[in-house]
Amino acid sequence: MRCPKCGHCDSKVIDSRPSENNVAIRRRRECVSCGFRFTTYERREEIPLLVVKRDGSRETFNREKLMNGLIRATVKRDISVVRLEELIDTIQNDLRDAGRSEVSSEELGDLILKELLALDKVAYIRFASVYKDFHDVEEFMDELRSLNA
Repeated sequence: MRCPKCGHCDSKVIDSRPSENNVAIRRRRECVSCGFRFTTYERREEIPLLVVKRDGSRETFNREKLMNGLIRATVKRDISVVRLEELIDTIQNDLRDAGRSEVSSEELGDLILKELLALDKVAYIRFASVYKDFHDVEEFMDELRSLNA
């Protein structure tokens, strides 16, 4: 495993344990060159999940892209990266359990919003403002009102 700090190709596993929902193995690693510690997740290889975009194009589901969006939505909130990983795992597992190999970007966004609403309303609003492409304050206020209803 390549070190994210120095790029050295050798690391040793310090700790290994299953993730909370048992779909991945979480490994703490240490670079043998610079001593930097980092976390990796090992998952089984599966048939890729495709996301059908609004323009009809398809792209492979990208965990990192979704994680970046969730991290932006949860900045300064008391939500761990591990919890966000679990949220993504839940969505992926639900889709796979339903036998899905494709999901529309709209449906994926709705699934994410559903999970965020249960997790943190501020993160929900932040994510919704980008996902739903709010154009003015009134659209933002309408979404806030719907949360209080």
